[in-house]
Amino acid sequence: MAWNSAHIDKEFDREVRALLADTDEDGNLPIVQLGEPVLRMQTEQYDGQLSQKTLVKLIELMRSTMLAAPGVGLAGPQIGLGLAIAVLEDHVRDDADDPRGIGELPFTTIINPHYEPVDDQTASFYEGCLSFDGYQAVRKRYVHIKATWMDEFGNKHEELMHYWPARIFQHETDHLNGEVYIDKAETRSLTTYDNLEDYWAFEAVPQEASKTLGFEL
Repeated sequence: MAWNSAHIDKEFDREVRALLADTDEDGNLPIVQLGEPVLRMQTEQYDGQLSQKTLVKLIELMRSTMLAAPGVGLAGPQIGLGLAIAVLEDHVRDDADDPRGIGELPFTTIINPHYEPVDDQTASFYEGCLSFDGYQAVRKRYVHIKATWMDEFGNKHEELMHYWPARIFQHETDHLNGEVYIDKAETRSLTTYDNLEDYWAFEAVPQEASKTLGFEL
């Protein structure tokens, strides 16, 4: 399956190519920060508005920008693009007993994604965002979700996702709906990266942070 070439918007395609040309000296795109209106807008569903060449370039640059940040996900609005496109990638760490359930998430392009919880189970962990650079906060999210999306070739995917990969999918899909993780985070848990490392990184489940900073898990 492929996207319908009849849907290509030539003017929009030129605008996106111009956006992609505005890279830094390392060839990566600037990541917009909170306060930029695009981060609060509902994105436009993708139905083939871009040429395949532009779409491929967009995905390549989103991936390189995400990895250089470094991050495990990047959504269209984070590069100033109001399209329902995001990229994800994460890999297993050394600690097999990590309660966050970090699992292998190969590079994936998600277009027009959607998720719904499989059950009521939730978990609260520290989470960050490349568009709220320098901070993290505890965010409760569903542990098990049914995720649906289209890939760059126009194929539909449906998959049960769990634990940390499910968290990443939720985080990036929320971006496409104008939501940033801090909107529903425990704001009393908000911490700089340095303070997270100094005070709270010793435990994956932020129980001590909860007691000391005064928020509920």
